[in-house]
Amino acid sequence: MKKTARNLIIAIDAMGGDHGPNVVVKGAMEAAREFGIIPILIGRFLDISPEVRKFGLKPEFYQALPDDPWEKYDGSWIPVLQTDQMVEMKEHPRDTIRKKPASTIALGLKMVKKGEAAAFVSAGNTGAIMVNASYYLRRIEGIERPALGIVLPTKTGRVVVLDIGANSDCKPEYLVQFGFMGSCYAKLLGSANPRVGLLNIGEEETKGNQLTLSAYPLFGEQRSLGKINFVGNVEGKDITAGLADVVVCDGFVGNVLIKSAEGTAKYLQEIIKEELTANWLRMIVNLPALLQLRRVKKRLDYAEWGGSPLLGIDGVCIVAHGRSSPKAIRNAIRVAKEVVEQDLVQMIQREVEKDFSACR
Repeated sequence: MKKTARNLIIAIDAMGGDHGPNVVVKGAMEAAREFGIIPILIGRFLDISPEVRKFGLKPEFYQALPDDPWEKYDGSWIPVLQTDQMVEMKEHPRDTIRKKPASTIALGLKMVKKGEAAAFVSAGNTGAIMVNASYYLRRIEGIERPALGIVLPTKTGRVVVLDIGANSDCKPEYLVQFGFMGSCYAKLLGSANPRVGLLNIGEEETKGNQLTLSAYPLFGEQRSLGKINFVGNVEGKDITAGLADVVVCDGFVGNVLIKSAEGTAKYLQEIIKEELTANWLRMIVNLPALLQLRRVKKRLDYAEWGGSPLLGIDGVCIVAHGRSSPKAIRNAIRVAKEVVEQDLVQMIQREVEKDFSACR
């Protein structure tokens, strides 16, 4: 873990996401102010530096970081690691390792590998982030596929859902690994004995496609060994009901689930607001309800989720939504800080070493 005497150092892909440096730099500056981290911004200096100056700070140009750039750090400047290589959303992830070894994604992950940063945060190409993270940071021994895990609010608290996009095609063994890693994440969040559910189209063990039918008995074996608190199949409606602390699925299903949840939440907020403000009389009468709606919106806003840790990688890598707002970037950096400070990577490593059969 890389720290200065006072601060946690986090590398940030300033060019990642749909909105570029304007949004990312603003989110990074908010995170630096609120969470006390030092952001290292990676990308094209000419694009990043004007955004940094908007906050009254001086952008410092680097082509490579010196051994200890923080010896005289006083908070008045922000380091910018220059590169012109960016991974586009349309690029094939595996091609980026060979064609763009100095991309913003590659440089950020290399910094984590060398101990120059405690974590890397990007809203860029998810597939490229996963492939590059597996290449530069490597997977934790015993983990065959990394997974993206996100924390969602439920009726009773919160739930870790994974995978939400790193692996579109999965083997049954991968889902068991996801459940294992998700349990570690849920423990970090306060669940003493996390309940793990397999996302399916019915509660019965005979329901599902070939993947879930094959995964179910594997989860049962790990439950009998006392390694995973498997509670069986859960349906989509059970996620927000809080019937499990960890919900496991393949990345294709998980990505559809998350984006559907985002769209539904936004739609509900819009139609409720539309009904409450249809005319001036309704606006006056419903003013208290409108104030409450703001609280509801905050609970359902994807930007509050921040980012998803790439679990199973030997280093902290946080993937943010491509459409991230400054608020979402700020919260992605918050997630990175929390994961680093609570040693989630080391926790997974220890658990894998102790119960290796759960990850085979």
